[in-house]
Amino acid sequence: MADAAGAAEAATVVETTGLTKRYRGGQLAVDGLDLAVPRGSVFGFLGPNGSGKTTTIRMLLGLIEPTRGTARLLGEPMPSAARRVLPRVGALIEGPALYGFLSGRDNLLRYDAADPDADPRTRSARVGEALERVGLAAAAGKKARAYSLGMKQRLGLAAALLQPRELLVLDEPTNGLDPQGMREIRALVRELAADGITVFLSSHLLDEIEQVCTHTAVMHRGRLVTQGTVAEMSAGVRGRLAVGTPDTAEAARLLKEHGVTDVTVEENRVTGELPAPVPAPGHGNAGADGAAAGAGAGAPDGDPLDLADLNAALVRAGVRVRAFGQENASLEDAFVALTGEGFDVAG
Repeated sequence: MADAAGAAEAATVVETTGLTKRYRGGQLAVDGLDLAVPRGSVFGFLGPNGSGKTTTIRMLLGLIEPTRGTARLLGEPMPSAARRVLPRVGALIEGPALYGFLSGRDNLLRYDAADPDADPRTRSARVGEALERVGLAAAAGKKARAYSLGMKQRLGLAAALLQPRELLVLDEPTNGLDPQGMREIRALVRELAADGITVFLSSHLLDEIEQVCTHTAVMHRGRLVTQGTVAEMSAGVRGRLAVGTPDTAEAARLLKEHGVTDVTVEENRVTGELPAPVPAPGHGNAGADGAAAGAGAGAPDGDPLDLADLNAALVRAGVRVRAFGQENASLEDAFVALTGEGFDVAG
């Protein structure tokens, strides 16, 4: 049993049980969080602003104490084991704090000198390697106040990587960045993951999670809604059917006749929700509406709508089909399905 427990700890770098934080005045920021972050993953901690993400990160790193519940980082209890654990963890929380009058290199030298575990004999070499790793070697001598926001974020990452790390915790690392800066940070996260570092990335940007993460958890109003791989998150949500055609009115009419719902027309594109499979006899009562939908689709009871038959029906009706297919569900679709609410993808 002890070996099994040790193996579980080795496979999980972040684990919480019932983690809860209630602030003075009664505000419940995090409510009974049970989280498990696999080693080697790029874990997206997803939720709208104000959903409890930053509060959770602060508890994980021992910056604030939970009201109740437990947290373990790299197999050690937090915050009691902070002195042993934190040297193995790099973090960038809500942007880096920099001395604007110092160069990028001098900022990192100051950060490293403040680390009691840092070896001063290798300081210069490690600072140079960190700057190289985040693509700032050429700008190392420039004053930090002249850095763009993206460069400052990369310098903050360099500070988190001055020592070898097993876990990197990033809280909204692309906040305020332009598209180019976002691409730079995402590329760096992928490189770090390829080097074997587990990355815990908090974000309110759904496309960011989809582009870089292997696993994700969704927070909503302080509670964990679900967690798993990114593929699992969207697998349970039916995608939308999309038809590209100049004959949008006729296409929309036919789709509705074949049981497609929530039909939307945008320029030369018609989309809609595919009907759920109708239960076969003896496996539930589809009702009159379900039977009619199944009959309209021309599919046997219990079978999903045959997309090839639907495409053929559009062509027979004279609809000029330029594109036809089922779009995969996105994380936004999954979030709406899980919470019944929209998601502020823009911030």
